[in-house]
Amino acid sequence: MAGKSTISSRGLARRVLLAAAAVAALVLAVFLVTAVRIGAFGMVDETRPADTAIVLGAAVVGDEPTPVFAARIDHAIGLYREGMVDTIIFTGARSPEDELSEAEAARRYALARGVPADAILTEEASRITSENIANAAQIMRRYNLESALVVSDPPHMLRSVRMACDAGIDAASSPTPTSRYQTLATQFPFIARETVLYLGYLLFGM
Repeated sequence: MAGKSTISSRGLARRVLLAAAAVAALVLAVFLVTAVRIGAFGMVDETRPADTAIVLGAAVVGDEPTPVFAARIDHAIGLYREGMVDTIIFTGARSPEDELSEAEAARRYALARGVPADAILTEEASRITSENIANAAQIMRRYNLESALVVSDPPHMLRSVRMACDAGIDAASSPTPTSRYQTLATQFPFIARETVLYLGYLLFGM
């Protein structure tokens, strides 16, 4: 009896290990497939005429956008100058250590480069991507805007555009062509983080 019990326990342990390995392999496969989708979608430029460009906030140092944020703002300014959009929505709150909110720093940056004040809309309450999109969607409804080009860095595009579409926006991807995330070394951490966040959004809506 003792021998049979030992064999049975070993068999159960083996089945548990195999099941755990299968689950781990499935999770890894989902992660890798999603990461590839994020990387591939970041290379897709869906730029087309739209009512507005939604620029997702990024860091500000003092009262100046960081190079990453400036690249997003510059891209939106280019879209406005090319006549692709009639307005630009800048998003992002103020961090305690900064003088200006992300949105206000972007607004001043764009004004200094010739974008008229009446073409700029801002929201200064958002701290994460989902809030950027939700608050921009409220502004769009207020001004009867329906379509938008979502502007951010390439690895950020899949999650951002999905959120925008889920918020009822007729959204298209317009990634920054001058993104500082161009090499594998710079893209890998961003894509890995985005993969976790995108899967979290799909599973939990957050």
